[in-house]
Amino acid sequence: MAVRRPTGFLLALAVGVGLAAAPTAHAEPGVRLLGQQILPHAMDFDGTTVGGLSGIDYLPGTGEYVLISDDRSERAPARTYTARFAVDANGVGPVTLTGTHPLRTHDGGLFPPKSVDPEEIRVDPWTGDYFWTQEGERAGDVLADPSVRVARPDGTFVAELPIPDDQRMRPDSGPRRNAALEAATFAAGGVLFVTAVEGPLLQDGPEATVNSGAISRITVQARFGPLLAQYAYPMEPVFAESRPEPGRGGNGVASILAADPLDPAKFLVLERAFVEGVGNKIRVYEADTAGATNVLDAPLGAARPVAKRLLVDLAEVGLTDIDNVESMTWGPRLPSGERTLVLVSDDNFAAGQITEIVALAVR
Repeated sequence: MAVRRPTGFLLALAVGVGLAAAPTAHAEPGVRLLGQQILPHAMDFDGTTVGGLSGIDYLPGTGEYVLISDDRSERAPARTYTARFAVDANGVGPVTLTGTHPLRTHDGGLFPPKSVDPEEIRVDPWTGDYFWTQEGERAGDVLADPSVRVARPDGTFVAELPIPDDQRMRPDSGPRRNAALEAATFAAGGVLFVTAVEGPLLQDGPEATVNSGAISRITVQARFGPLLAQYAYPMEPVFAESRPEPGRGGNGVASILAADPLDPAKFLVLERAFVEGVGNKIRVYEADTAGATNVLDAPLGAARPVAKRLLVDLAEVGLTDIDNVESMTWGPRLPSGERTLVLVSDDNFAAGQITEIVALAVR
């Protein structure tokens, strides 16, 4: 895919987000649980072990969903799945996997073991291609940059988008290990592609603790590559102290989703927290970049952060199994006019965790 210079319209659309009026809504919309489905642990599908599902997106043309596994080509080649399940006023129907495809390198090969770490997946509303993120690596002397790649639905490589210079893995700057490009979404009708790092960059300060939050960065770029803006997103403090040993918990941005497909400024942000000895807390916030300072490849300084307010805490809607929820997508609209928000958890291929599909109704 050729990289072109951004037009004046694109620059005004994305950079101008920071100059728009502040949001006026204050009341939280009603959110209720529709239901959930739990997939069998380590189930086999087409010779692959199903698990590590860290990204989900809806395919409105077929009524299916596409999912991405964060298997680092260790159990099977890095891959996507398609699945079909009903989401309606009666809850969530049984999940049927309908296909799987390995993701391909630029030369058409398969990713070698531990060479890639897939996270989020989004379907291009213009072409149907898949935009997917991977976190790179920071381990000893190994410094591998995260990336945003484009693939055909069959996994064939199409292109790679540029990333901000501040998100390159360097010895003393860039993303922390396993805290890079975890979240992504299309916005403004597909004109923009928006990503977020899971945790604070090394140069942006410490990770969240029970006493203080941390800062993620939301990056806005044109769908064909050029970087346009970046905003500071304030994450919540860790919700509880770990036990028996303190300091073994964290919070981060696991997914981002355009609140409205045509809006360039408003997003849902999923903050996923885990505390050892306590468990997970999953909260979804409404975020608005209007009025936030553009800090693209710049220090945070006194930047005005993104505004946010709580949409839902999964612990407050009656969900009994709250695991490592990592991604979300809008599903079909209900006859009541409510929108459905579909979430998926990553079981880390661990016997003590679950792969669950959760559906919420959002008014």
